[in-house]
Formats: sequence, C-alpha cells, structure tokens
Amino acid sequence: MKMKIQSLCIILLFILAETSQPPFSCDSSNPSTKSYPFCQTSLPISQRVQDLVFRLTLDEKISQLVDTAPAIPRLGIPAYEWWSEALHGVAFLPEVSQRQGIHFNGTIASATSFPQVILTAASFDAYLWYRIGQVTGKEARAIYNAGQAIGMTFWAPNINIFRDPRWGRGQETPGEDPLVTGRYAVSFVRGVQGDSFQGGALGEHLQASACCKHFTAYDLDKWNGTNRFIFNAQVTLQDLADTYQPPFRSCIQEGKASGIMCAYNQVNGVPNCADYDLLSKTARGQWGFRGYITSDCDAVSIIYDDQGYAKSPEDAVADVLKAGMDVNCGNYLKNYTKSAVEKKKLTESDVDRALHNLFSIRMRLGLFNGNPAPLPYGNIGPNQVCSQKHQDLALEAARDGIVLLKNSNQLLPLSKLKTRSLAIIGPNADNSTILLGNYAGPPCKTVTPLQGFKGYIKNTRYHPGCSTVACSSAAIDQAVKMAKGADQVVLVMGLDQTQEREEQDRVDLVLPGNQQKLITSVAQAAKKPVVLVLLCGGPVDTSFAKYDKNIGSILWAGYPGEAGGIALAEIIFGDHNPGGRLPMTWYPQEFTKVPMTDMRMRSQPSSGYPGRTYRFYKGKKVFEFGYGLSYSNYTYEFVSATQNNIYLRSLGDKIVENSNPISYKTISELGAELCEKSKFSVIVRVKNQGKMSGKHPVLLFVKQPKLGEGRPMKKLVGFQSVKLNAGENGEIEYKLSPCEHLSRANEEGLMVIDEGSQFLLVGDREYPINMTV
Repeated sequence: MKMKIQSLCIILLFILAETSQPPFSCDSSNPSTKSYPFCQTSLPISQRVQDLVFRLTLDEKISQLVDTAPAIPRLGIPAYEWWSEALHGVAFLPEVSQRQGIHFNGTIASATSFPQVILTAASFDAYLWYRIGQVTGKEARAIYNAGQAIGMTFWAPNINIFRDPRWGRGQETPGEDPLVTGRYAVSFVRGVQGDSFQGGALGEHLQASACCKHFTAYDLDKWNGTNRFIFNAQVTLQDLADTYQPPFRSCIQEGKASGIMCAYNQVNGVPNCADYDLLSKTARGQWGFRGYITSDCDAVSIIYDDQGYAKSPEDAVADVLKAGMDVNCGNYLKNYTKSAVEKKKLTESDVDRALHNLFSIRMRLGLFNGNPAPLPYGNIGPNQVCSQKHQDLALEAARDGIVLLKNSNQLLPLSKLKTRSLAIIGPNADNSTILLGNYAGPPCKTVTPLQGFKGYIKNTRYHPGCSTVACSSAAIDQAVKMAKGADQVVLVMGLDQTQEREEQDRVDLVLPGNQQKLITSVAQAAKKPVVLVLLCGGPVDTSFAKYDKNIGSILWAGYPGEAGGIALAEIIFGDHNPGGRLPMTWYPQEFTKVPMTDMRMRSQPSSGYPGRTYRFYKGKKVFEFGYGLSYSNYTYEFVSATQNNIYLRSLGDKIVENSNPISYKTISELGAELCEKSKFSVIVRVKNQGKMSGKHPVLLFVKQPKLGEGRPMKKLVGFQSVKLNAGENGEIEYKLSPCEHLSRANEEGLMVIDEGSQFLLVGDREYPINMTV
C-alpha cells in the first residue's frame, strides 16, 4: 500500500510539473516536428506561416478561426485562447473563465491592479501610461512562463471616445479627447508589447500582444430600448475624421498594435466587422495595420441573428472574412465557414488570409520557437508579479490621477496633529471591490479608504450611511450623530459596478437614491465643513455640493485600484499634493434629455442640440475638461516659439476657396514631407507659486477666433507633466505640427488648415500663430 502511495505521489508530481510547463510548438526534442519549415526560426515569419497553413486541412483551418482554437496534435500545435484581458493590469473574468487565456490557478494567484483607466488618464502623463503597460505585459509573460496561460493576446486598451457621460463603459477609456486617447493607446500598447517609450525598438518579438478596441464609433451599451448589438450609429464624415477614428489611427501607426477588435454596432448601416472599407481599406490599406482583427464576442452571429444585415449564417461568415476580420470570439465561424465554402460564398484562400494573420501573431509571441525558457522574455518569473516596484507604481498612478475639485478656504490638507478624531461615512469607504472597477484581476492586495485613514488618525470611526451604493434607504440619524462627535468628517460616496458597467448605461447623472440627502444632512450637522470623496467612473452632477458652504472640499478618485485607499489618505492629510485634471466634461442632470443615440459631436443651435465634449458642447457644465485644483498655485508664461508665422503658400500650391472668405489647404495636398518641414516648437515657463512641491500637468490648447463649419471652440494639442518644488520654475517644450495640431476636419471628412490667426492657450495665457496662404 505504501509503495502504491509513493508511486501515486510520483505520478502526481510529474503531472504537476507537466502542467506548469508553458504551451509551445516546435519542441527541439521532438523529431517529428522540429524538421518542419514553420519551426525554422532562421526563416522569415511570413514563410514559416505559409508553410504551416499549407499543411492544414480545411477542417483544421476552420477550427483555428475562433477564440478557443483547439490543438492540432499531428503538427505539435497546442490549443490557444485568443481572449485575455488586461485593461488596467492582467485581468480575469469569472463568468467566462474557461474561454480566457490567463488563469490564476497556480503559483501566481494575483496581479498588480492599477487604477481604472479613466483615473489614470487624469494624470495626463504618457510616460506613466507606458510604465503601466510595461508592468502589465511583464506580469502577463510571467504568468505564461509559470504555465498558467494558453494565450498571450490581450484585448486592451479600450480607446473609444467617452462621448456621453451616461456610458457604463466610459470608466474603461482615457476620456473624451481624441489626442489624449490616442496618446494613451500608443503609450500603453508600446509598454505591453515590449517597445520603447518613443517607439521603434520592438522588432518582430512581442512581450505580449495588445489589441485596441472597439473599432469604431462604439459608445452605447443599453439605453432606452436600444442596445449595442442592434445600434446603427449615424456618424458624419467630419466626426469620424476628428473624433472617432484618430485614436485608432494612432494606435496602429504609432503604437504598432498587433491587434484590433471590430465593434458590435453598425456605422451608417454597415456592421463594423463586415465593413471592408473600415477593416481592409482604412486600417490595413491607409494606416498600414499588420496585425490580427478579432470580432467582439458573438459579433458575427448578430449580423444575421439580430441585425438582419446578412441573409444567412453563411453570408455573415463570408461578409466578415472578406472584409478583413480574422478571428471570431464565439463559434459562428466554426459552425458555418465550411458550408460557406461549399456554397461558394467564400473561398479557401479567404480562410488562409485570416490564418496568416493569426499564426503570424503567435509566432511573434515566440510560441513556435521551441522551449521559451532561453528565449526573449523567458526569464520573467513569478517573483516579478506583484513586486514592490509594481505595487509602488499602482500607488503612484492613484496619487497622480485623483482630482481635487473644490477646496474652500484651503480646508485640505487636514492637519495630522490637530485632527484628534475622524468620522468616515459612506458606502464606498470600506469596500475593497469597488476600488478596482470592471475588467480587473485579483489584486496583489487592497487598501480601502477607511484603512488608509486609520493609518493617519487612530481615533477613526466609521458608518456606511447606506447599506449599498443604490442607497434606497439611509441611516441619516446615525450618520449625523457620528459626524457631530468628530473633529473632521470625510464622506466616501459615488457609484459602483451596479450603477455603471458593460451592458448598463446610466439613466441619471445625479448620485443614486438618498446619497445626496445623506451628504447634505451630515454636512449641516458637522462641526466643520466636510470632505466629499467620489468614487465613480462617469461624472456625476454634484452642483449641490459645489455650492454648499458646509462641503469644503470635493475629491474625485475614479476607481483608484489596489492602492487607492493609501493615495486618498496621503492627499487628504497632505503627504501628496494632488495634480490630477478631469479627462472628461462633467455635465448637469439636464443633459440626460439628449438622446444617447445621437452621435453628433457638433452643437446644432437651431434644434437645441448642445453638442458633446469640451470641444463642441455649449451647455452648462458642472466641471470642465482639464479642471483640477492643487495645494499649490501655478502660473504660466509663453517664453518663445520657433515659428509664429506659417506661410502655407511655401508649403504647397493649391488653395481651395470655401464659402467663407477664409481660404484653406487640405493636408493631403501638402504631403508628408512638407508637413514634417512645417513643425515648430513652443516653450512654456511654469512656476509653482505655492508652499508645496507638486506634479502638475500643463495642458496646451488651440482656438480659432472664427467658428462655424463645425470648428471646435478649442482643442487640446499638447500636454506634459512637470514636477516643481515650492517657488521653482520649469520650462516645457511642445513640438507642434500645423498639419496635425492646427488643422480641422471639414464636412467632407478632409483635414484642412485655415488661413488666419489661431491662438495657443495655457491657463489664462494666449499666444498668436498666424497662418498665411
């Protein structure tokens, strides 16, 4: 019996050792596979892929067109899962656990959980975004090396424009500005994939594969009877050109993303995943995309089942493969591709085209190069997951993103010495789950706001005020009693994933249930003005708090990640100077009268349509895009510009006369070479006039004195962060291209440059730039 147990233990250890081995092809110890040309690393990847695809039967080819791609044992090819998530750290979705490429079921049980993207964007720090991408890619590779991954393709980042404040997935995005969103995409993708911050160092090897989603004009989940599966977004060429498409172009051309995801919805009557002009002509043809294109999950099936765009399942399959899509999240291609070929709606070469893109990515990931241990990234081990360095970065990201919205009479920072007792009230104060937002993995550890505050003030008492964020009933009397007995009161309120998430857009912009009543009652009863902390992704109408003298300070902390509680406490007690600035407009409740289904960015005064985002919205605002206070005051001065008179006639010949007396030139007629020659630099001096050192994002805008024809009221053309000690000066150089930064989209979707003056703006400072044709 003892011998049997020992034998069983040996077998079990062998099995465990086997399962910890990461899956790969072309094992050098296997003579049946190492001789295949697709295993010869000295050959170009294109040639290797061609050999591999040639060896597959039609049935084997079709089996590889879905996210759960089975093994092909006769060629030594293991199974592969295309679907993994890494929105703000390597993630795990329990509801689809069997279909994901990453699992936390072994040596590695957690990963660094950064703030939700909307808060990270508030730092306006592209290098921070890059470093977060680096950590995410490195931890993903460590999980693979530990044998806990059967996929290294991550469906992140989400770079859709946060166009409507009610969108449940706005929290996943970098906000409402195309420049910010594009820069975020480039920075994060470069970090994940193993490129340098400036780009150009990647080569063919991928640390992990990033995928920009959802292509394109996707920003509605479920509103007033319309859902994302059937929504036909009516989008003008002008809005496509300067709002919806630029982040994807940046992601592809500058970020060199190896994947993109086509969205569920239709745009102007054509499903995104079946749009040849979008996927092949624009992404691959005009922008030079060389990666793979995946559908969103079950997006192919809805083309026939829900949208009725295709007349049969086979037509739907033919439509997407001919359009340029490569892999289907779901089973539709597995079920109907063969019959589509048999019915001659599709050729086998259409299937081969998709497989070339898919296997090229797997080879770039090193999964067909034999044992990964001695290869690039093969030495990244479990000790690098949740390392102190990575957790420190999560804390840094939370600190730099949190936005101070109000600070009457310098209520903050609170004194660590004079605050003898503290009352923490609110349903979000001691909830570790809410810190993470959606698409999150198991964090290394979490520190709630309550825990963070207790680290500063021992005499800290807590009451949730409401049993849930919905706050259908509030224990106002108990909360008021606690507030009366404390030196200082901090209310931690807001939203959570029951209020905003995928498949759930918001109806209102006010705080749920009785939250407002609880806040105002506590504020009225407290000895001193209270501090209000809002944890939420989308904006809320806090006009009541903005003008309530009993509410001294307001902080927006998004969903701040695993270290959010520490960051909040550090800011409130003055160990960190807040510097975050809002990456989206905060609208009043009356904005909910505007249909979410209206995709127009520009205002239409004749119809009462107010427009969207800071560039075009002409209605009332609670807080503006780019707004954010600090414990310091910063002043700006334009020092110099290498060029403030730009002579367009020297850059091209043709002048197009428009209906106004203003002339303009199209960017396409100027050409890339002339656009490059026209670049110039602007230097801005920044001074910290306060008594605390701080990190401060400096936002550079441009505006035209003449509006009309859809010109934005202003637009962001540059941003950088600067760290300054108290009283210190610093200079920031912005490198601008007239073709990129001083152009606009006309109604035909062409980028043009207007003749005449434009003004650069930093804070309350202006600098004129004259465009002469």
